[in-house]
Amino acid sequence: MSAADLGLVVSVFFASAVEFVEALTIVLAMGVTRGWRSAVAGTVAALAALAIVAALAGYALAEWLPESLLQLVIGTLLLIFGLQWLRKAILRSAGLKALNDEDEVYREELEAGREAGAERHLGLDWFGFVVSFKGVFLEGLEIVFIVITFGLNARNVPLAAAGAAVAGVLVLAIGAAAHRPLANVPQNRIKFAVGLLLSTFGTFWAVEGLGWFSETGESLSWPSGDVAILVLLATWSVFSWAAIRVMADR
Repeated sequence: MSAADLGLVVSVFFASAVEFVEALTIVLAMGVTRGWRSAVAGTVAALAALAIVAALAGYALAEWLPESLLQLVIGTLLLIFGLQWLRKAILRSAGLKALNDEDEVYREELEAGREAGAERHLGLDWFGFVVSFKGVFLEGLEIVFIVITFGLNARNVPLAAAGAAVAGVLVLAIGAAAHRPLANVPQNRIKFAVGLLLSTFGTFWAVEGLGWFSETGESLSWPSGDVAILVLLATWSVFSWAAIRVMADR
C-alpha cells in the first residue's frame, strides 16, 4: 500500500468515525424520547438519500471533468473543507473555542425531544423522524464528500468507501453495546488530526491540478512523488502548532 493509499484510508476512517459518532448521538436521543421506530425510519430514509447523492455526484465528477481539472476542483474543495476543521481545532486547542462535548449534545437533544409537541404522519412520530433524518443526512453528507473527493483523486473509490464503512460499523457496534453516546472518543484530537490530513491532501491534489492551465492540460507531478505528502503534513503541523502558541498567548 502506497503512502497515498494509507493516507486515504486513515483520513476517511477517522473523518467518518467522527461524523458517525455525532449522528449516533442524535439518533439515540430521538430513539429514547420519541420512539425507535421513528428514529430508525429517519435514519434509513437519510441513508437512502445519501446513496442517491453519492451516486449522482460521483458519476458527474468522474465523467464530466478531465483528470487535472478534477484534481484542481476536488483538491481545492478538500483544502477549504480541511482548513475549516483545522481552524476550529486550533481555536479549541488555544482555549478560544469550547471543546466538543458529546454528553452535552446528547442532553440537549434529549431535552428537545421531550419538549417537542406530538405530531404523527404515516404512523411515525414526525419530530423524531425529521430530526433523525436531518442529523444523519447532514453528517452523512460530509462523509460522502470525503469519500468521493479522496476516492476519485486517488482513483480508488472502493478503498475510500471501505474506510468509511469500517468506521460506521465500528461506531454503531460500540454504540449499540454501550447504549449511550460515545463521549469517550477523543473527538477533538481526531478532528485536529483529520483537519491536518484533509489540508495536506487538498494541497497535494490542488497543486497537481494546476496543470490544467498548462498547454497540455496534464496534471503536474511533485518532484518527490508521494513523499511530498509527508512534507506537506509536517508543514501544516508546524503551522498549526505555531498558530496555537500565538493565540494561546493573547
